[in-house]
This record gives sequence, structure tokens and C-alpha cells, in this order.
Amino acid sequence: MTGSRGKRAASKKPTNVQAPLAQGSRATLEVAPEGYAEWIRGVKAGVHEARQRAARAVNNELVGLYWRIGRDIRARQDAQGWGAKIVDRIAADLKTEFPDAEGFSPRNLKYMRAFAVAWPDEDFVQGVLAQLPWYTHLALLEKLETVEERRWYAQKAIEHGWSRKGGGT
Repeated sequence: MTGSRGKRAASKKPTNVQAPLAQGSRATLEVAPEGYAEWIRGVKAGVHEARQRAARAVNNELVGLYWRIGRDIRARQDAQGWGAKIVDRIAADLKTEFPDAEGFSPRNLKYMRAFAVAWPDEDFVQGVLAQLPWYTHLALLEKLETVEERRWYAQKAIEHGWSRKGGGT
């Protein structure tokens, strides 16, 4: 703050401030107010929950997008005679448009097509399978032969929180 003469007014530091309690933080209260510990635990839990919801929402959108891209590639290959080389062209065009985006390599586009072929029901993909990370889907496609096996493992992965690194897949 500045006073009437344009000089910065001396700021008073609270007497109850000490060195930081948390690494990297600035000055903190020596004694937290009553109820603070419980409140900050709730805030931290809220941050963790919001981050998890955001990650799930992003995953849901990406799985749906990848499925639709795969479905459309297959449909155009079947109906319009697009050959296998079109995947390289799609990858190049997407890389040009989205240079910082990952996930649009020819290999991943082929996985998207295989994913759509393996799971033709969009409602099941969006309602159930979107709960699993993309790379878990790739593991299911690579390691399991039948729809029944993939469906069983997908449902168990959701139920038990399995990942492609951790369990089952």
C-alpha cells in the first residue's frame, strides 16, 4: 500500500508466523485455527476426487473418440474400398493438424480400427468400456482371442481396478 506521500507503508507481520510447515510453502501459522486440520483434509480430498473425476472424463472421451475413429476407418475401408495405406495418410493429416497430440500414429489408428471391430456396440463401449484406460483395451485385444474372454476381463478389470500393468491383463 502507498501512503499519501507515495511511500510504501510499512506492513506489519503477524506475530504468529514461523518457518513453513510444508516444504515449498511460504509462511504458515504457528498454530492452526480450531477445525483447520479437518477442513484442510476435506479440501485435499476434494482436490484428489476432482482430479480423478477429470481423468475419468478425459478417458471416457478418448475411448469414445478412438472407437468412433476406428469404426469410421473400417466403414470407409469396407464401403469405399480404402486400402490399408489410408491409415498412414490419416496419421499424417492428424499429425499436421495436431502436432502436439499423441495417439494418432498409424499403429494406434490400426488399434482403433481393431477396437471398433472387437466391440461393435457403441453403447457398451461408452457405458462400460470407457471406464478402462486405452492401454488396457490394447492389452485385451493383443492377449485375448474371443469376445467372451475380453468381456470377462474387461468387467473384472473394472470391478477390481485392474490395470494392464497390475493384474489380470
